[in-house]
This record gives sequence, structure tokens and C-alpha cells, in this order.
Amino acid sequence: MKVILKSDVKKVGKKGEIVEVSDGYARNFLIARGLAVPSTEKSLEILAQEKEIEKAEDDRKKREAEALKKRLEDMTFDFKVKSGAEGRVFGSVSTKQIVEELHKAGIPVDKRKFIDTDPIVSLGVTKVRVELYKGVIGTVNCRLIGSE
Repeated sequence: MKVILKSDVKKVGKKGEIVEVSDGYARNFLIARGLAVPSTEKSLEILAQEKEIEKAEDDRKKREAEALKKRLEDMTFDFKVKSGAEGRVFGSVSTKQIVEELHKAGIPVDKRKFIDTDPIVSLGVTKVRVELYKGVIGTVNCRLIGSE
């Protein structure tokens, strides 16, 4: 029996796939638990509509991420750190501090999305890369200002 999976099922398939399973497994397990629906013309139409909606949502999120990327390129975030002679920095600036500054500026970014996770330990401007969406990588300009 062919069924359309409504959610991921281990060793069977992913959500939205059309898979061939035995009749008993389909009726007694997958359909009974709401994990799948029988593959009919109507259910295939619904599946196509859902995929179109997902694609439109994905495109919208990608456009928003591109706009946010351009907005980030124009911004520079200043961090004051204690420094000694010859520009030695005592301490560092972590991704957590960068995320806090981004949130103050109204930019929601998760700290786990940062690609460059090393703390910033040098004075001057440092570019930190962050993945805003699948395939969209923005750059955050962080400037460390030393105070002796």
C-alpha cells in the first residue's frame, strides 16, 4: 500500500514522502497513529499544495535573511575592554556578548548560529560570521576599544 508520511518515521521515510509499505503496517500502525495517510488523488493534491506553501515560506525567510545581511554589513558594534600597554587585551568578547548587542539593536540571532565561535581578543575591528538562514551568511563587525 502506498502512503504519504505526515511525519518522519524511523526506517520508513521522511515527512512528505510517498512510500510503499505492507497493508497491515499501513492500516494498523501508520494510519492508526496519524503518521501517514493513504495515497489518493486528493491527498496528493494536498501534498502538492503544502509543498508550495513550504517553498513560499522558505523563499520569504531567505529574502528576510538577505535583507538582514545587508543591514548587518552597515553596522559596527563597539565593545569596551581593559587593555594594557601595546594593545594587550585583558579578557575577551564572546559570542554571547555579541548576541546581547544584536538583541539591543533589534536583530534576533541565536548564539549557536555563529560560525566563528572563538572569542575576540584583539583591539580593532573584527569580522564575525553568522549563519542567518540556510546558505545566507552575514558578517557582524565588532570593534574592541581598549581602556587602560
